[in-house]
Amino acid sequence: MYPVWRLLRKVQVRSHTGRLTPPIHNMKITIDNKTINVADGLTVYEAAKQVGIAIPRLCYMNMETLGIENKPAGCRICVVEIEGRRNLAPSCATLCADGMKIRTHSPRVLNARKTVLELLLSDHPKDCLICPKAGRCELQTLAIYLGIRQIYPVENAEVSTYRKDQSPSIIRDMDKCVLCRRCETVCNTVQTVGALSGVNRGFMAVVAPAFEQDLQHSPCTFCGQCVAVCPTGALTEVDHTVRVVRALADPAKTVVVQTAPAVRAALGEEFGLPAGSLVTGKMVAALRQIGFDYVFDTDFAADLTIMEEGAELLDRLRRMLAGDKEAKLPILTSCCPAWVNFFEQNYPDMLDVPSTARSPQQMFGAVAKTVLADKLGIDRNDLVVVSIMPCLAKKYECQRDEFKVDGNPDVDVALSTRELARLIKEANIRFNDLPDDEFDAPMGESTGASVIFGTTGGVIEAATRTAYELFTGRQLEQVDFHELRGLDGVRTASVDFNGTPIHIGIAHQLGNARKLLDGVRDGRYHFHAIEIMACPGGCIGGGGQPLHLGDAGIIKARRQALYREDAQKLIRKSHENPSVQQLYNEFLDHPLSEKAHRLLHTCYFDKSNRH
Repeated sequence: MYPVWRLLRKVQVRSHTGRLTPPIHNMKITIDNKTINVADGLTVYEAAKQVGIAIPRLCYMNMETLGIENKPAGCRICVVEIEGRRNLAPSCATLCADGMKIRTHSPRVLNARKTVLELLLSDHPKDCLICPKAGRCELQTLAIYLGIRQIYPVENAEVSTYRKDQSPSIIRDMDKCVLCRRCETVCNTVQTVGALSGVNRGFMAVVAPAFEQDLQHSPCTFCGQCVAVCPTGALTEVDHTVRVVRALADPAKTVVVQTAPAVRAALGEEFGLPAGSLVTGKMVAALRQIGFDYVFDTDFAADLTIMEEGAELLDRLRRMLAGDKEAKLPILTSCCPAWVNFFEQNYPDMLDVPSTARSPQQMFGAVAKTVLADKLGIDRNDLVVVSIMPCLAKKYECQRDEFKVDGNPDVDVALSTRELARLIKEANIRFNDLPDDEFDAPMGESTGASVIFGTTGGVIEAATRTAYELFTGRQLEQVDFHELRGLDGVRTASVDFNGTPIHIGIAHQLGNARKLLDGVRDGRYHFHAIEIMACPGGCIGGGGQPLHLGDAGIIKARRQALYREDAQKLIRKSHENPSVQQLYNEFLDHPLSEKAHRLLHTCYFDKSNRH
């Protein structure tokens, strides 16, 4: 809904004194005795930030990458004193007016902020030492900043019935919720999932799953964007690092690990490196030091995914061009488990449209527990497959029943990028001093096409590189499809397959995916292929990545890192990966073969009645 205040400001502006004045596009205001010029429509918080004045905040967050601001003005930590106003004003939601005089750190302001925070802490658990968010908790940082030394006791406070639940991916602890509503904004406004909403008032107020159920039985897709923006420990990922350590310590187990492409572009941030630092070699070295028997690359499985998904696209295209009305187009990519979950819940009438190809994580697990286990001469139950993923939905995906054989999952454990960083630190490894190491063969060999799987537009670009050559029989001279790149939420492009135009749709964030799919459903859009990723920027902005809080600069830096690695690869097309070719020659026969279908494909389910 278009904000009412923006509509009003097109005609008139209400000044801080209450009088209506004409719009002013170059106003003068005074902040802490500094007179500055500001543009019309700027908030006090934004104006202060422009001149280097830091105003503490809790509920406010400018999520640039998501295209929205969360500013409910509920916490009142960001209050300021404005001359002529009786009450303190929340700077995040107060618009600048010409002549406004503002004090951001007066004694009255500091006392108010401190009192508000002490009251917030009075109803907050005191288990900071064991909280998963310890050291990264914004509430804790504020307490240090404001010098909190006492907490008001709360007597006879009612206990909420919504306090804690755990899904396969996310733990929700409402004792730690500060009602900033960031998670609700991301879930409902950006992702349009509707899994979380505010209920009750006073000490009973919480942000709870829809229909008053737990997360697992709500519309939650486990994308983890709520976790990524939560300022406290109210929403955290399910931590599986202990399971991995136990497996590594078990002499009867062979433990292998695969790492997703987006992880290498973000892991360095956890060790003080700039956003976009590629740490592929150091990551491999660290995993070896931790004790994994084999270190492989999910990029290998991404190339394998392109072989199957690309073959499926070409099969549907050829059937369509031959006049087969049963050919289902557009084909939808199926690499993102949060997107698949969202699709199963919201588009059960279109379940025959997505590619049946499994995600790279699950393809890797299936190949590892069949082909690799056979080559190593061990039982699949004694082979532990660990994934390092940027995504919390991957924890859910590897627990799906269709990815198990007699109860044994193809992928046993999925760790987030943040969990891997904690594991490296616990192992006392000096990450930045590590020499670069190489992945193990053969499931560590990959192409540039697989690397860009980690960013929005990357999967469809990788598929296009292969599909073009297989469809036309011609060599692709220019492998960079710039028309498929970008960070716009919804993008469309047309690629010429030697006289046959292939129309492509791309979306990242589930709210944008809904727009695209609704257009396909009602006949407004006509595509041959669609790529969808649930998170901002794709996997690089996943819910398990180092926290970026919607910073567009961080997302762009990670994205450019993946394109740099792609450009540096000797082989940049998935079908030219020699290890993938060897797998087909020795085991799978050819893409879409009976063996390939059994091992590398899946099916989808109607989950519209899940909640």
